[in-house]
Formats: sequence, C-alpha cells, structure tokens
Amino acid sequence: MKTTSILLLCILVGCGEEQEKREKLPFISEEPIEFSGFLNQDSISVKSETYKGKIWVVEFFFESCPTICPIMNREMKLLQSFYQKSIPKNTLQFLSFSIDPSHDTPSVLNNYKNQLCESCPNWDFLTGEEQKTHQLGINDFKVFAGKDEEAQGGYAHSGAFSLIDKKGFVRGVYNITDFNGSADKREVKRLKSDIYKLMKYE
Repeated sequence: MKTTSILLLCILVGCGEEQEKREKLPFISEEPIEFSGFLNQDSISVKSETYKGKIWVVEFFFESCPTICPIMNREMKLLQSFYQKSIPKNTLQFLSFSIDPSHDTPSVLNNYKNQLCESCPNWDFLTGEEQKTHQLGINDFKVFAGKDEEAQGGYAHSGAFSLIDKKGFVRGVYNITDFNGSADKREVKRLKSDIYKLMKYE
C-alpha cells in the first residue's frame, strides 16, 4: 500500500526517478530544530519531539492577518488535502505558528482551524511566547516573523513555507506568495517535488 501511494504521488507531481536521485536537497540548517513551550489549538502542550519522525511543512502567520495569510493557508489546505489522499498516515505534518499569541489563543486557533479545514488531523496551529516565536522563525525555520506597527495588522512576516526532514533539519524554503499578492504555483510545485524527494530517498 505504501509503495502504491508513493508511486501515485510521483505521477501527480511529475517526478523523474533517476533525476530525483541525483538532486539531493541541501541542508539549510546546521542543527536539527528543537522547540518547546507551545500549545496547539486543543490546548495540548507540544514540542518538536511531538512530531518526531515526520516531515514538516511550516508557516508563520496570525489569525487576523489581512494580507498574505489567507493566501498561505489556502495553499496549505490544498497541500494537506492532496497528501492526505496520497501518502501513508503519520508521514507528513503541517504546522502553523502564530506570531500574535496575545490574540491567537488556543480557542481562537481552534475556531480558525475548524473554519478552514474541519478534518485535518495532521495540521496543528501553535501559540507560544511572542518573542520566542519570532526568533524561532528567523533563526531556526529561516523565515522572517516580527512585530511592525506600520504593517497591516501590526506584524510583518514572510509568505514562505519551510520544509523540515524527519531528523529536524531545514531542507527548503519556498516563497508561496508572489509579489502581486497571489500564490506562486511554481514554488508550490517545487515544494511538492522536494517533499517527494524526502519521502522517497531520505
């Protein structure tokens, strides 16, 4: 069953097996990512160990974001739906870190998740201490996240997703939002291809 699912995934993203073998993903982080002190949308305490052994797709966002967050989460939902049908369970984890924890309590994130995706068991929305979250995005996941009074909503952040391998290393960063305010489908396709590489060859 697992082999069939992987083959189906390869067909869907248009992979060439020999080429994929030659194109190993780079290591963008020198150390595996470790974090703790976060609550998910169900008020359950989580840390990096909670998701050990899975590939992660990670974003930094906030619930009241009026600009790029809806685009990002629409694309995250499409990815989640795509992989939910094509790969074994407990293989891939989606994580959305809130950069506005004073507003984004677990109950707010729970309501947000239910509106966005009622049945997404492998997608968690996390909230924790604000400065710690911002530094986690910048230093560990290699995406910008910070407070900015001049930005719409009071926060500025990257429209990128980070791809983390099963050992906790960052293996790719993908600019999911384009300069014109829409999704960059080429980056989405590149992310899908790289997820396949991690699943198939590493």
